[in-house]
Amino acid sequence: MRRNASNGSSQSGPSENGPSETDPSEGEQRDVSVVPADALRGAAPAAEERHVTGRPAELGPRARLWPSLVAVYRAQLSRARVARIPLLFVATFQSIGIMILMRGVVDGGGEAQAVVAGSAVLVVAFVALNLLAQYFGQLRASGGLDHYATLPVPPAAVVLGTAGAYASFTAPGTVVTAVFGCLLFGLPMTHLWVLLAVIPLAGAALAGLGAALGLLAPRPEFATLLGQLGMSAALLLGVLPPERMPQLVRLARDLLPSTYGVEAFARTFGERPDWGFVLGDLAVCAAVGVISLAVATWAYRRAAVR
Repeated sequence: MRRNASNGSSQSGPSENGPSETDPSEGEQRDVSVVPADALRGAAPAAEERHVTGRPAELGPRARLWPSLVAVYRAQLSRARVARIPLLFVATFQSIGIMILMRGVVDGGGEAQAVVAGSAVLVVAFVALNLLAQYFGQLRASGGLDHYATLPVPPAAVVLGTAGAYASFTAPGTVVTAVFGCLLFGLPMTHLWVLLAVIPLAGAALAGLGAALGLLAPRPEFATLLGQLGMSAALLLGVLPPERMPQLVRLARDLLPSTYGVEAFARTFGERPDWGFVLGDLAVCAAVGVISLAVATWAYRRAAVR
């Protein structure tokens, strides 16, 4: 009996004292540590509060508009500097070529002022209207809007930041075009500082229109087509002198947002500019910019939820 008991205890010993060498699974199970209950006490108040109040716990504060807008603006501006510089050169050289071509037709006076002002604003239209329509059209088609939808950024910050980056990116080309045009046609450069107001206001109006066209277009090809048509309208209706246009074309010219930026810039070439009319044209640009950016923000929300 003692032998059997000792044999039984020797056989059952390994299973009671520890795992055998040939059974690693049991050893792995014994090495797993158990989280103590005290470590979960921090989550108890939130769970109790949700159980008592019957509503989920509050999320963190929403991202504010201005910091989000600045972040999007910086990101888009750095991206435009890398990817859009060749296109900015194309827009600048295109406007300079148009002025050289018009130099053989226009001698000076009010027609020369319209040509220089229209060619300068055309750089803004090429980038802010045409390229921004293509960008948002491709972003919507490729699913890039889903990426922005996951970020804690308001829709207005995405639209305003991108539009502002594209509009301010056109400043060097616009200034170069204006200086070259003044030298080519012999116009004064005294009031070129007005470009500090023309570029952002006309750029906001055209960028909002381009963003709305790109977001509302059902396909990226249509966004590219609409952007090209808008830039062509800015070219034909902005660069050509309005005195030589038919009355119907003049009415269409008044509907184009860039027209008022061209008019405001062209008025400053006179000996005594009427600053009341200049401020009026800039106010129209600002109003159209607010409306177009609001429409673009609505179009962004509409495209992001689909």
